[in-house]
Amino acid sequence: MLHKTLNEIAKLIDGKVIGNGDTLITGISGIKEATEGDITFLANPKYSPLMEKTAAAAIITSTDAQKTEKPVILTENPSLAFAKIISMFMPDNIVHPQGIDYTVVMGKNVTLGKDVAIGPYVVIGDNVSIGENTIIYAGCFIGHHSKIGSQTLIYPHVSIRERISIGSRVIIHSGTVIGSDGFGFVTIKGSHHKIPQIGIVEVQDDVEIGANVTIDRARFDKTVIGSGTKIDNLVQIGHNVNIGENALIVAQAGVAGSTIVGNNVVLGGQCGLSGHITLGDNAIVTAQSGVAKSVPADTMVSGYPARPFMTTQRVNASLQNLPKLFGLVKELKKKVEELEAKLNKK
Repeated sequence: MLHKTLNEIAKLIDGKVIGNGDTLITGISGIKEATEGDITFLANPKYSPLMEKTAAAAIITSTDAQKTEKPVILTENPSLAFAKIISMFMPDNIVHPQGIDYTVVMGKNVTLGKDVAIGPYVVIGDNVSIGENTIIYAGCFIGHHSKIGSQTLIYPHVSIRERISIGSRVIIHSGTVIGSDGFGFVTIKGSHHKIPQIGIVEVQDDVEIGANVTIDRARFDKTVIGSGTKIDNLVQIGHNVNIGENALIVAQAGVAGSTIVGNNVVLGGQCGLSGHITLGDNAIVTAQSGVAKSVPADTMVSGYPARPFMTTQRVNASLQNLPKLFGLVKELKKKVEELEAKLNKK
């Protein structure tokens, strides 16, 4: 547990202390939940009023936050600094599987790196390769000719189908399916005939995939999840989609087949992308937006259909005025009718 002075903590996160550096810190908590002796953080300046309300002994924040009487540590990135403190001082009570459980079903020609751990009732197909220090929890399925890198963590009941490539330092949460068939059918005389999906999925290094995510294999070639990308729970990625590096994809988003998503793109919760479009680098799609056409780089879009963010804001503002506008038109119509009646009498 944490038991250090503010000066000691500041050295660990390369921060600058403002106030009493000898303040003793004994705990870590959120700014609303903090109690006496806790250190907390504030990353968004709009929540600055909470700095005076919190019971925390000290706050990690940035230079653009409002001043406070409490001791603070100034850092460039308060969220990252706070995460480092949690990692250093809070105990990790998770006990990962160790060794190879006797119930594991292992295929032929399976290659296991040093210190691989595999939990109960895992099924591993033929010619699978698993890198060193990778951990696979109970009830997972790894299909034949799949490859998993080193230091990867796969939680219970994950299905990785055949010929899938998973990089190193990847985290995959429970219930996720990687390499399921893409949704491909041809309709002839009212009947839907399945199109074989013979491609693969490539998940690159340092990706995290949430619970109950589905990533379809390509029809040909591969579906790609780029290095450093983070995917929230309940996301659907269609066949032949190419997600760039360091993208953020929030819960319940859906990406249709053959869409290209650039580097550092953010897809908000419940947004939907139609197929065969391109999102440029650093594009942002806000929550519940429907994107039907390509989005240039460095552009924020929102709404349904998705438009440039400020355009959508103006449209929404105009919609709020519709009742007033309707009343004005009704009033003007009445005046016009009165004028017409007077002209007709003349």
